[in-house]
Amino acid sequence: MKFEIIKYNNSYKEIWNSFISTSKNGLFFFERDFMEYHSDRFKDHSLIILKNNKITALFPANESEKQIISHGGLTFGALIISHTVKTSEVLEIFSEIKQYYSELSFDEIIYKAIPHIFHKYPAEEDLYALFRNDANLYRRDISSVIDLSQPIRFSETKRQLVRKCKENNVTVTENTNFEEYWGLLTSVLQKFDAKPVHTIEEITLLKEKFPENIRLYEAQKDGNILAGIVIFDFGNVIHTQYMAASPEGRKAGALDFINHFLLDTFKDRKYYSFGISTEKQGTYLNEGLIQQKENMGARGITLDFYSIKL
Repeated sequence: MKFEIIKYNNSYKEIWNSFISTSKNGLFFFERDFMEYHSDRFKDHSLIILKNNKITALFPANESEKQIISHGGLTFGALIISHTVKTSEVLEIFSEIKQYYSELSFDEIIYKAIPHIFHKYPAEEDLYALFRNDANLYRRDISSVIDLSQPIRFSETKRQLVRKCKENNVTVTENTNFEEYWGLLTSVLQKFDAKPVHTIEEITLLKEKFPENIRLYEAQKDGNILAGIVIFDFGNVIHTQYMAASPEGRKAGALDFINHFLLDTFKDRKYYSFGISTEKQGTYLNEGLIQQKENMGARGITLDFYSIKL
């Protein structure tokens, strides 16, 4: 056997995080401080794949009864690989991972592929391996993204709202304290019988752990918050994680104003991501939501979920 598989434990934390930072498709939320903020909800069963006693790949995952999910607490969580790994080796790694979990009596792997825009270097060998292993594509969400090298203009309506905010002296500032905005966000989501994925305690902890990656921008007028957007900074990609506006902020177009500000602030990056507009395992498209994003120039990429039977 060319590869050795080790189950992750805390003694590997430092080398795990180091590999994430140097891999070709690793992201900050695969670092253990992020993955473990909700460790009470997910039973970790991540893997380290070695070749000649050197890490070649990581597989962030948790177990749920007879399933292995990569990863239940993250938007996606695929095989993280080094720049040196070749396609034939990825095929072998997949076979070893399947055998490892099968021998432990798991019967399925849920694999959430990382969209290509988040790769630091081309890294779709896993998609070929999924095909070769008869993986079933059972869910597909559509996410809206702006290519910052050639952005499409805002719609005329949204440009008018941006001008209106400027004329009314609305300002956009970064705030390191999330508490007041979380109150606004929570009240907005309650109207839809929903709540933020992260509690204020969790997002505050994650902000402390990843101060450069998790940032809050607020639109204010006369000291009052009109709207806010939390971004996850993935380097090549700026991803909007939480967006909410007060009734006054919605009327003023404050969210459009923040997005316009952020698109200019991060114009040196590759992509600006708004996230998905689908529900019910991807079978329902929220047309009103995706229209708002498309009116800012965003267009679609997919987030794909695969099932591998063991």
